[in-house]
Amino acid sequence: MFSMLTSDANLFKFDVLTEVAREAFEGELAEEKVNAFARQLVSLGGERFRCCVYKEREVLRQRVRLALGKMANDSEIYKPKQIVQVIDAACDGCTIQKIQVTDNCRKCMKKACLAACNFGAISMGAHRSVIDHAKCKECGACARACPYNAIVVTERPCYAHCPVQAISWNDAKICQIDEDRCINCGACLKACPFGAISDMSWVSQVIHLLNEKVETYAIVAPSIQGQFEAASLPVIFKGIEMLGFTKCVEVAGGADAVAHNEAEELIKHKEAGLPLTTSCCPGFVNMLMIHFPEQYKENKSTTVTPMMATARKLKKDHPGCQVVFIGPCVAKKQEAMQEVSAVDYVLTFEELMAMFAAKGVDLDEIQGDEKLTASNYGRNFAASGGVAAAVVEALKEMGYDKPVTSVLANGGMECKQQLNLIKFKRFKADILEGMACVGGCIAGPAVISQPAQVKGRMMRENMANKATTIHDSLTATSYENVDMDVRHKI
Repeated sequence: MFSMLTSDANLFKFDVLTEVAREAFEGELAEEKVNAFARQLVSLGGERFRCCVYKEREVLRQRVRLALGKMANDSEIYKPKQIVQVIDAACDGCTIQKIQVTDNCRKCMKKACLAACNFGAISMGAHRSVIDHAKCKECGACARACPYNAIVVTERPCYAHCPVQAISWNDAKICQIDEDRCINCGACLKACPFGAISDMSWVSQVIHLLNEKVETYAIVAPSIQGQFEAASLPVIFKGIEMLGFTKCVEVAGGADAVAHNEAEELIKHKEAGLPLTTSCCPGFVNMLMIHFPEQYKENKSTTVTPMMATARKLKKDHPGCQVVFIGPCVAKKQEAMQEVSAVDYVLTFEELMAMFAAKGVDLDEIQGDEKLTASNYGRNFAASGGVAAAVVEALKEMGYDKPVTSVLANGGMECKQQLNLIKFKRFKADILEGMACVGGCIAGPAVISQPAQVKGRMMRENMANKATTIHDSLTATSYENVDMDVRHKI
């Protein structure tokens, strides 16, 4: 069992995606048919997680809509660029009050909580203090004053993990996402304990391409290494090609090209006295663009992401082909919809696993013998610190001998802190590597194995590749004639 499928929410999502993929491969995909399957997942014998089986079935119905590339709520206007969406039927299990009195309350004589409250929201009940939530302003003064720590402050997980305050809730206590602030990083998706936040899927559209025998290339994020337990990279790539893709290509090669290009940019930024921020994480780039527009213009690398570099090369070498990126990131789906994008569709590792299950592809039975040429520096883009390390290595291989300093912003909260330092001219390093997910891409919202396990598997497999340099990688697969400027449309 994959470690990220141990929760019931993830299992339901996987089951629905697998059924959608199965029906799509058979060419018989219909929403009602998938809905009928989803209803079978919840027995009339009794509810398991919600108040009733009908609520559970409505949750699954909305999951089906997302799996089919539609809005979760069928009354909403179609907004494809808002990848992260709320399944409102699942969200009402989280209608908690932020300030609550626990059984630790001793109804003490001092009554510090009453004295601390400036809004008259606390009174003494028969056995403990009582909060009138109609008057409570959720300031937390009572909790800080209680000598027994009997009053707790509990943030909703989605709100607590959103680095850009894009989460609020309506009068019915249902989560709402502010699309003008959301960076589609998926932090709320990972944090929600009810699986009430999910991402829109393009599984059916991709399978349609495969069924029609369209020339379609799969380009795979470096973070796929180690996701499928003992399966090596060549085995995973072979399995992907068995789904019907023309060929599977390693995005780590594009990462090597990005490292080389950003190294050249860094030299120019150092000469101008401006720190450089990396471009590979779309959640981080969205944060820059939406919440730090001046730093987006002044400091952000203009180099395309590894995904886009690889796609541009394929489009140049194979005009008219389709390109599908496979990775752990939901924000990549939004990046693929940009006007300058060379990527046609994005799948997550969760969706790939569902396609394997639907098609009956067993990686344990596959022999992979393809020789891959990317360096470990490109592959290590998958983990926090890997991008900056690759840029420094590229500088070294270019013969640049001046000192270079870097800061790693590990997760959305740290990204925001470091961008504020740049904004107020207090950032002291040469390069800021921003990763919206703590730990990097190996801890993305759509991974299927635990990051620590993945990192260990990557290190073991990559030991035989440690002598390969970025120069070696770019000699084997040249990006010399690929436009690496993110502002240019191909």
